[in-house]
Amino acid sequence: MPKTGEFLSREGASSEESDQKFGIFPDARPMKELMRFGVINLNKPAGPTSHEVASWVRDMLSAARAGHSGTLDPNVTGVLPTAINDATKVLYALLPAGKEYVGVMHLHHPVDEAALRSAAAGFVGTIMQKPPVRSAVKREIRPRRVYSLEITEIEGQDALFRTSVEAGTYIRKLCHDLGRKLGGANMTELRRTRAGPFMEADSVTLQDLADAMESGEEARIRKAVLPVESAVSHLPKVWVKDGAIEAVCCGANLASVGLTKIDAGIVPGELIAVISGKEELVSLATSMCDARQMASASRGWAASPVRVVMPGGTYPRMWKKKDEPKKGA
Repeated sequence: MPKTGEFLSREGASSEESDQKFGIFPDARPMKELMRFGVINLNKPAGPTSHEVASWVRDMLSAARAGHSGTLDPNVTGVLPTAINDATKVLYALLPAGKEYVGVMHLHHPVDEAALRSAAAGFVGTIMQKPPVRSAVKREIRPRRVYSLEITEIEGQDALFRTSVEAGTYIRKLCHDLGRKLGGANMTELRRTRAGPFMEADSVTLQDLADAMESGEEARIRKAVLPVESAVSHLPKVWVKDGAIEAVCCGANLASVGLTKIDAGIVPGELIAVISGKEELVSLATSMCDARQMASASRGWAASPVRVVMPGGTYPRMWKKKDEPKKGA
């Protein structure tokens, strides 16, 4: 569910402040930590595969590993979110995020403009799509949402279009299916302009990244390499007390009493981000109840961790083991 912009607070929790002795605000992370938890809003060029681009980023930043979200075909350009080192854990959160594209579709025969626009409008909504032969998923018909499909310019038999779609929608196949209603069409160019929270206007090229790293200037590097939290800005969130963080880092479920603030639109079973009082990403989790239950329950679980991102020990352990003696005993 999209974020509503409204929040719920647990009674008495809003006055609690995060202890400044532990953790750190994402924008203030030392460079070493930024490189451990860094994400690049990369503008992929035409030619290389997405895997090759991620490998170049890994080598350029001397990272142990790098990964990307939402594969682009070699000749497709645009937004390719790429994460390094421990930030690769959050790529999971970007896979279901919506995408936007601009592209060129070539019509096999001259088509009346009104007929073209009418046919495109008919593909807005839920469509049934079978992945193309060359795809990484099983070729079976499945529903996909097309949020918008606009023909922005027509020149001869070429049509420039802009579309916003659900993750997993094949734009080449969308053009082919649209063309079947018009005597045939195929996609000739495609550029991704948005992937989840990452926009083309804020992206950096491989050359931008290389220049920033070569300069050694912290300000330039920070402009190119973003905190891991940038990759979950589209997710609903819950904020947790300092005392609940280490338990989550150890893989425990998150109790409702450990929360301070909740996105009001949260429903059971959706992917959410667990955030510290300093706006640090603690983990990705699956909600176990809705936002109002999280805000009012005196006991019970709020969420179950899916990917723990924050290293254990960042915040102190606030519980005692069963066999641990009491202080002063």
